[in-house]
Amino acid sequence: MGSADVAMDYEVVGKMADILKTSSDVLKVVSKALEIASSILKASAMFGNVGALALAFYLDNIKSKCDPLAETCAQMSEGCKGAIMALRDQDFTGSQLFV
Repeated sequence: MGSADVAMDYEVVGKMADILKTSSDVLKVVSKALEIASSILKASAMFGNVGALALAFYLDNIKSKCDPLAETCAQMSEGCKGAIMALRDQDFTGSQLFV
């Protein structure tokens, strides 16, 4: 495939990178909030609230999904930015991700 066959709407991919970065940031905040809520519930369970312990483990499970998803969004954001730079600089190896 020649260089004339590769095209990218820089603005759209740039917005996608920004949205992925924002998603990563939001997921990190959610993860921290879940961690805090879980800690409070675990402390509450020490005073006899057994239901709180079950809820804390449920929140821990959700948090364990948020952390890798936040990392994936951050990596994808950087990948989009890298593809834009590579295509603008005429390095077509990274742009192959969008073909």
